[in-house]
Parts: sequence; C-alpha cells; structure tokens
Amino acid sequence: MLKHYETVFIATPVLSEVQIKEAVKKYRDFITENGGEIVYEEDWGLKKLAYPIQKKTTGFYHLIEFKADATFVAKLEVQYRRDERIIRFLTFALDKHAAAYAERRRANKSETKN
Repeated sequence: MLKHYETVFIATPVLSEVQIKEAVKKYRDFITENGGEIVYEEDWGLKKLAYPIQKKTTGFYHLIEFKADATFVAKLEVQYRRDERIIRFLTFALDKHAAAYAERRRANKSETKN
C-alpha cells in the first residue's frame, strides 16, 4: 500500500531560475520513476531562512506531496544528501488527518485563485 508523504526542500539561493526548475524536475521524476504518485506541488519561491545555513540567509523552497512505498523515502533522502544544490530537506508521512487538512488547504488555494 502506498503511504501519503510531504517533502519540502530548500535549494541554495545562488541557482538560476533554470537550475531551480532542473532540480525540481529531478525530484519529481525520481518520485514517479520509483513508483510514486505526485498528489500536489507548490513552489514557495525565495524565502529568508530562520538562521544561516552554509553561510546562506535565503533559499528556494519547494513542496511536493506524494504517495509512495514506505521504503522510498530513504532513497529520496539519499538523493537530497548527494545533491549540493539542496541545503535542507524534510520529508514526513501524513496521517489521515494531515492528508485531509492538506486537501482542504489545496481546495482553499484553488478557490482563492479563481
């Protein structure tokens, strides 16, 4: 059975728009190529960090909500660690309440856009 996950990663601010898109595509493809299913994605853009990471004070934030096998998260996090473009990441499993909340949040966002 596929579990529901959310992953957020922060890419280094020195990347160009094209390089950011390439990094996001890499992880999107990695999820789908390993049997995962992307549910939702959100680009939060360049944001100030709470504290400096690798002497950087800003970073590009990106969220991907996906469904995947329980063993997949370890593989994804190895990819993050190997990628010098990624300065921080967090992946967590959503329980049924968190998944329902994420769905409501998405619905509210799409209503606001219309």
